[in-house]
Amino acid sequence: MINKLDAALNFHQTALRVRNERQELLASNIANADTPQYKARDIDFQSAMKAALQPNASAGTPTNGGALQQTNSGHLNGMGNSGYVSGASDPLFRSVVQGSADGNTVDMDVERNAYVDNGIRYEASLTMIGGQIKKMLSAINGQQ
Repeated sequence: MINKLDAALNFHQTALRVRNERQELLASNIANADTPQYKARDIDFQSAMKAALQPNASAGTPTNGGALQQTNSGHLNGMGNSGYVSGASDPLFRSVVQGSADGNTVDMDVERNAYVDNGIRYEASLTMIGGQIKKMLSAINGQQ
């Protein structure tokens, strides 16, 4: 029973994690708008979602959740960019729209628009999860 509930909410849970990471990157870009040589970064949401959902795509195939195996003690621990969704693609550098003298690639208009758009989509995911939970509760309680 719990597995079915978890599966029903898994997609939105993953979407919220990826959106949260994107929000953090966008906030970091905005915070570093005046930092010389700072390169603006972002996540391609579609490819990050595909990568984050990939371990679940092939049911029955054992996976290690997208984690790397350390085959030699001299290897790095495989954590990569810690804090990012397991299996999600790495943050990409945003292409330069208008260069600056100090080498900073943050365009505040682009960053603010992306930040607001991502926030609205995050809220929409929360609304959808709330709707799913209400439907499940009404089914459990036998209400229409």
